[in-house]
Amino acid sequence: MRSGSEILLDAWDRGEEECLDFKNLRNLVRHGEGQRLEFKMKVKFPEKIIKELVAFANSDGGHLFVGVGDEGQLEGLKFAEEDQFLLERAIDKFCFPAFSYRVYPVSLENGRKVLVYQVYESVDKPHFVQLEGEEQPHCYVRVKDRTVQASKEMKQILRREHQDGISFSYGDSERWLMDYLRTHGTITLQEFSTKLALPMWLASRKLVLLVLTKVLKVEPRESEDLYSLL
Repeated sequence: MRSGSEILLDAWDRGEEECLDFKNLRNLVRHGEGQRLEFKMKVKFPEKIIKELVAFANSDGGHLFVGVGDEGQLEGLKFAEEDQFLLERAIDKFCFPAFSYRVYPVSLENGRKVLVYQVYESVDKPHFVQLEGEEQPHCYVRVKDRTVQASKEMKQILRREHQDGISFSYGDSERWLMDYLRTHGTITLQEFSTKLALPMWLASRKLVLLVLTKVLKVEPRESEDLYSLL
């Protein structure tokens, strides 16, 4: 059974204006952060916030509430329009390719506002953040209530997840992997490469293809992604 927060988020996704009020905002905040929900108190450093929006675009979409603390404190923003300008300038300057979102304010009882950024799941993945002074762009994805940097394999999966005609060869390596996962549950790229003495590039390619063909699923991690049977 779906939770009340998921039902409310779906209503917000559809743009049902009667849901976009303080009462429903408070109800959502009470459930805490999750796969499609993130809280930020301020926009003092917008470059630290935009990775959350990129992660939503690269994953299932989601909502960023600006003016809400990590523990659910509904403080709001005193100068919401200025904060909106700063954040959207950072999106335009540091995020690429462009992703779809909308923003709307929700007024609080204290006279302040919470900015709600609704980010749509993108069909143009992967999206990146590249700040000034950084040599390489960074890609982020959403995992439960966390935003993590995407691995090389995850970026390949995002890039090709809607591609047609993807196939793989079922050989000794794939047969061993299926047996291993039935017994152990999960495996990392490093483990797969080491246990079968496969070059990393080949182990990586095999895992990516198995995810794209819906044989495996991947759970992105900050250190190493975890692969398991779908």
